[in-house]
Amino acid sequence: MDAEAARALIHSPASLERVGRDPQALRRAVRQGELRRLHRGRYVRADDWSAMRPEDQHLLEVLAVEPARRGGDVVASHESAAVLHGLPLYRRRPRGVHVSGPRTRGVVSAPGLVLRHEVEVARVDRTQVGGIPCTTLQRTVYDLIRTTPRETAVAAADAALRLVAWSEAERSYSLIVAEQWRQELLARIARSSGRRGIRQARWVAAFADGRAHLPGESVSRLYLDDLGFAAPRLQVPFEGPGGRRYEIDFGLDDVDAWGEFDGEGKYFDPTMLRGQTSREVFIREKEREDWIRGRSRRSFVRWGSPHITSAEALRRRLADFHIAPRR
Repeated sequence: MDAEAARALIHSPASLERVGRDPQALRRAVRQGELRRLHRGRYVRADDWSAMRPEDQHLLEVLAVEPARRGGDVVASHESAAVLHGLPLYRRRPRGVHVSGPRTRGVVSAPGLVLRHEVEVARVDRTQVGGIPCTTLQRTVYDLIRTTPRETAVAAADAALRLVAWSEAERSYSLIVAEQWRQELLARIARSSGRRGIRQARWVAAFADGRAHLPGESVSRLYLDDLGFAAPRLQVPFEGPGGRRYEIDFGLDDVDAWGEFDGEGKYFDPTMLRGQTSREVFIREKEREDWIRGRSRRSFVRWGSPHITSAEALRRRLADFHIAPRR
């Protein structure tokens, strides 16, 4: 969800009064769970809220806080800048809206809603997304990979590299563009020696790969590395019947196997189904898997979100198919 779509879901008392919500009825609707209060004078319908991904919920919180700003050089940062840039927050639910600046003058907030970082944000590290002042994509990733758990950090770094290096029009990923961006990030990290989280940031920046399509693929890569597998090839092209092109999530070449992370959206999300039924997608995937297994003579294993709750959970899933690291 982008900022424009999110704004359309946020209501003020005036807009609610126009459809018959007087102040007393408004308070009653909040108490009864029909409306959710985001910030002073900003509400969202509970049904809309419950249907959102956590990242979209936090985006609404960021947008709800923004009207309280009164100038100054404070910008949205960390997880709050991440949702503006469209980055995932894998297993991370922010406790409040993150803002950064040398001072917090100009930001008005309810206690506990805004998390302030008293830090100078250079002009080159500031931008606007959807009309909201925030840290740039690279500064945002730098902050995230220092301060969030590895799973969150790797998923965000992979997604950022995909944003800068993937061309949807050409369906291609530029290794040159990705590496240039990575080296700029590593240079920023090198200038920050001694700061909290720098060791993890350096490792995540080197490990990141924008060819991972989903956060689940990113975390799968992380756990495969933890388990001792060699670095897999990502989005491996494979020739299908009639010249069709398939792509396989993971080429586990050290164990002569293919691996795929199956997000639930593939079978249920209308935007991913593209007019097909879940049954049609399932049958197509079965035919694809049979073709790849038969033509390559390799094992083919799928896993989903329940299998990446930890590295151990993924190890057990792979072991069920007699797949284990050789080192």
